[in-house]
Amino acid sequence: MSGTQTQPKFWSGNEIRETFLRFFEGKGHRRVRSSSLVPHGDPTLLFTNAGMNQFKDVFLGLEKRDYDKATSAQKCVRAGGKHNDLENVGFTKRHHTFFEMLGNFSFGDYFKEKAIPYAWGLITSPEWFAIPKDKLYVTIFGGAEVAPGTTLGVDEEARKFWLAEKVPAERIVPVPGLKENFWAMGDTGPCGPCSEIHYDMGPEASEQGHTDCKFPCDCGRYVEIWNLVFMQFNRDASGKLTPLPRPSIDTGLGLERVAAVLQGVISNYDTDLFQPLIDEATKLANVERARPEIEPSLRIIADHTRAATFLVSDGVIPSNEGRGYVLRKIIRRALRHAHMLDAPSPFLSLIVGVVCAQMKSAYPELASGADRIAKIISSEETKFGRTLNVGLAKLEDELHQILSTMPEDRGTALTQTPEARAIRQDELNRQIYIQHVLAAKLQYPGEKAFKLYDTYGLPRDFIEDASRDAGLTVDWSGFDKAMEEQRNRARASWKGGSKEAANPAYAKIAAQFTTEPCFYFATSAKDARIEAIVTKNGSVKELKVGESGEVVLNRTVIYAESGGQVADTGAFYDPSGAQVVAEVTGAYYPVARLVAHRVIAKDTLRVGDRVSVEADAERRARIMRNHSGTHLVHAALRNILGTHVKQAGSLNAPDRLRFDFSHFAHVDSEELRDIEQQVNDEIRYNCQIETNVTSLEDALASGALAFFGDKYPESNVRVVTMPDARSPRGFYSKELCGGTHVHRVGDIGVLKIVSEQSVAAGVRRIEAVTGIGALEHYQQRAQLLSQIASKLNVGEDAVLATVEKLSETAKHLEKELEAQKRKGALGQLDDLTAQVQLVKGVKVIAAEVANIDREGLRQLVDSLRQKLGSGVVALGMPDDGKVALIAGVTKDLTAKVHAGKLIQALAKQVGGSGGGRPDLAEAGGKDTSALKSALQSIPSLLEPLL
Repeated sequence: MSGTQTQPKFWSGNEIRETFLRFFEGKGHRRVRSSSLVPHGDPTLLFTNAGMNQFKDVFLGLEKRDYDKATSAQKCVRAGGKHNDLENVGFTKRHHTFFEMLGNFSFGDYFKEKAIPYAWGLITSPEWFAIPKDKLYVTIFGGAEVAPGTTLGVDEEARKFWLAEKVPAERIVPVPGLKENFWAMGDTGPCGPCSEIHYDMGPEASEQGHTDCKFPCDCGRYVEIWNLVFMQFNRDASGKLTPLPRPSIDTGLGLERVAAVLQGVISNYDTDLFQPLIDEATKLANVERARPEIEPSLRIIADHTRAATFLVSDGVIPSNEGRGYVLRKIIRRALRHAHMLDAPSPFLSLIVGVVCAQMKSAYPELASGADRIAKIISSEETKFGRTLNVGLAKLEDELHQILSTMPEDRGTALTQTPEARAIRQDELNRQIYIQHVLAAKLQYPGEKAFKLYDTYGLPRDFIEDASRDAGLTVDWSGFDKAMEEQRNRARASWKGGSKEAANPAYAKIAAQFTTEPCFYFATSAKDARIEAIVTKNGSVKELKVGESGEVVLNRTVIYAESGGQVADTGAFYDPSGAQVVAEVTGAYYPVARLVAHRVIAKDTLRVGDRVSVEADAERRARIMRNHSGTHLVHAALRNILGTHVKQAGSLNAPDRLRFDFSHFAHVDSEELRDIEQQVNDEIRYNCQIETNVTSLEDALASGALAFFGDKYPESNVRVVTMPDARSPRGFYSKELCGGTHVHRVGDIGVLKIVSEQSVAAGVRRIEAVTGIGALEHYQQRAQLLSQIASKLNVGEDAVLATVEKLSETAKHLEKELEAQKRKGALGQLDDLTAQVQLVKGVKVIAAEVANIDREGLRQLVDSLRQKLGSGVVALGMPDDGKVALIAGVTKDLTAKVHAGKLIQALAKQVGGSGGGRPDLAEAGGKDTSALKSALQSIPSLLEPLL
């Protein structure tokens, strides 16, 4: 039996995932759905990159759940920031941007004594995965100095439990040091030893050709498939390790890796998780799989299409910053390799359908979002095609500019002739002047190469080939430096503090108290107890008059900011309700189920005091109208624009609602009118809003909309329904929502859309007002219309016609003015011709002009060139506090005088920049006082060239 043959049964990737989850459900674990790839409320992460991310607050003690054991199949991406596998993908057997991490977790319930038997039983038992035991090795922590002066020895406890599972002692290998077998959440916080399970793929998997190497050789033969993390200690700022009172378990089994083992293949890309995608790519590109040189490209296309599909599904849109920038890089890297295969367009967007079909059973959101995902990726394909063409043109222009800087005896005359410019570079450069370029030792700058790579998507080999054809080398060290600088900027933009560091007091408070939310039913409550007071110095016993701090109550009617709804404001009163003891300026959740009230003390507040709590009822009512209006707008958008519309952010404030949503086109005025009309029809229908609490699974099954960037508990989710008997579904809107809402839809009064705009690629934004806000908006607009009518001295119904007439008159006058300016400029023709100078026998005009626009300036230069027949013209003028310059050279002189280089020299003198063709170039500057001297310098600039 070879190293990759395990058993006759074929395990599909979907079967492996489901079997893992079912195994741990049978051990009392709660099956928890994968969290979004966009981490919720964690500024330290660009993307979700491990199964434990969604349980981070539970491990830190900041959140409590109604279960102490969990299992999940987690979507993960490593393609940006600190965790970045992007450049390796396609060229190794096991690197991926998107992957799935199967995990089991214990939050203080069990530790090594169960984690190790569970793992060994699942992978070796004949009833489960039945992986041969003689193919497996395990590692344990081999000891290390974990902090200055603090040393941990070998994890003998883990060894003991592996031996109890009948793992041969020689197959249990201690690995010393902190790199491989010790895990820490950060510089401080939970940490502990690890134990890993490795599989022997056999000699044929060795990337170094080893035939008899022993474990743990890292040649590629021995592959880690499962990592068991034992959260055993808490590390403080000094490095001291303290045993955790309830040690925990976090494990990660890579689905792609275990699929390779169970399917008897060496590369993850040869499993059924990737092969259908590679087959589709092969078919669409019409290439032969037998060609080994295209294998990396096919792998990259398959992997990156998976990543792009899931990222778009979770609400990430291609853009030039943050997560969208990483998504764009992933898509464009795949498209570059599609280009290398000469694949047609569209291409990736067609493979998206295969990803969705393959993965929808585990991730149902892919089925409903397939069309939207394909459309977004197809749009990015189109943009990339345009960008690639622009990038190639820019590369050719820049290479030409570099070549044109050579001294005359090294080919300048050749590069400047019109005939030479007309010949394709790959022909001209190879045949005529490569030898001149090599002699000049010219190099294409690394920072420019990186810009073409990063901004325009040009592959390195494109840049290398084009530069080599022109006889240039590329400064790849400068390229690498620019890339590292870009990575540092990306890392810096995603740095953030962990919640434990930001809120050290709340972990202890959350272990003792929770806040009962009473804000759904009232805006006032009596006899609330102050459980804790927190300032920047940590927990305190009291807050004196005038001091600011955060107060935790046992119950509250103050809504804490969440789900796009702003926090309430209000006040604390003494128990009698007669005296204000604190102003409440806001509230938030520092940890789950704990509300921190931001307060300014008006009287001394002490832990244990009883207070009455009042929320600003009028402000709350405005917020509620806007929040309920947001739900209506969302439903109307999906009804009118299509079900591809997904929420991409919202704000529900007292003065307005703002709703961001996925949509590719401008929402035209007719569509906006229909949306507004439908919403107000529903308001007039005036159904009573229903709220109920249920499990997440039941809520989704009932048709409620959930937003996968949000974090929902598995149970006790709140569903807000706006019934409508006229709808086949029985409701107009149904969403998971923890916000406050009006009792009846009619309580909104009226909703008026005030704006619609783009906020990012594929994301639109609607702003609207409701109730009294809508009335105020109407009154402001009515007053404005009245004032305009008064200024125009017409009735309100005649305002539009009058404005249109005035606009036409203004346009006509502007055209007449421009014509007069140009006529006046051409009238200067004779005067300027009279100013001609001779520089080494060449006619030169260098002059300042006035009362002309840029287009007139260009026409004047053209006219002067024609009048001269042969010569150089340079004109300048003040232009709205700045300087405008244009230089023109007749065709017979461009071999000697390059207009672009002349204009660059002039621009420097006026504090600006510019460039252009050999015969015509433009520039701008900031220093109008230097214009005269710059123009006077032209003869001295031309003399060396003539």
